[in-house]
Amino acid sequence: MLENFITNLSRWILNVSGGSIMWVAFYAGLFVALMTSMGAFLAIFSRKIPDRGVDFSLSFAAGVMIVAAFTSLILPAIESTGSFTPAALGIALGVLLIAAIDRYTPHEHLVKGYEGPEEFKNRLKMVWLLVFAVMIHNLPEGLAVGTSLAYNLEIGLVTAIAIGIQDFPEGTVVSLPLAVLQKKRLQPILMGVLSGVAEMVMVIFGAYFFTLFGWLLPYGLGLAGGAMLYVTVKEMIPEIYRRKENDLLITLGFFLGFYVMLFLDSMLG
Repeated sequence: MLENFITNLSRWILNVSGGSIMWVAFYAGLFVALMTSMGAFLAIFSRKIPDRGVDFSLSFAAGVMIVAAFTSLILPAIESTGSFTPAALGIALGVLLIAAIDRYTPHEHLVKGYEGPEEFKNRLKMVWLLVFAVMIHNLPEGLAVGTSLAYNLEIGLVTAIAIGIQDFPEGTVVSLPLAVLQKKRLQPILMGVLSGVAEMVMVIFGAYFFTLFGWLLPYGLGLAGGAMLYVTVKEMIPEIYRRKENDLLITLGFFLGFYVMLFLDSMLG
């Protein structure tokens, strides 16, 4: 059932785009944005997000991102040049880029709390701090889809669909805590939608930039892979294991996401 859905969706996107990489990027970006937005709309129906739901959603996303970083980005970067060097340089640049954003952009984690310059801690409301945290997660995902599309449309579409699947619970994870904090519904939903739109912009930008500058593509694939690995290892995994609760559920969620992405990637073989 899932395989048929993936196959039909991929064919539909390729057909309506006429094979144009920018139209494919537009529809792929629209898909991930819609999935994030649909998840955000769950804030209308719930007043409290269970800790187990947050942990499972984030661990599922981490599993998807770990596999996607390698199968859709780092390994294609190595294969496209037959050399490890461009991929290695790209990974290092991706890690440094997100590390700098993580260090100097104020944001609030659900568990770890505030990160960023101390002078901004009391100036920005927690709502915006949480939104910044989610955008730090989402931008590498959008870049990953865009760069993988520039490398290969089929690989890019599989990546987009996998990222979109895990964006649904991520959209919920964004909006429900904001709804609980604010006792409102509309603004948290809009924030979830905004994070999806930001991801869509990165999909289109990544596809356009690395189509225009094709010689940089191996570095771009490595950069997106490094960025995703940094977000997963530095941000997501410590966040979900910090409470030291639901360890089994978290681990199951991670491997479910791992297997889903691996299954989607195997469809290309």
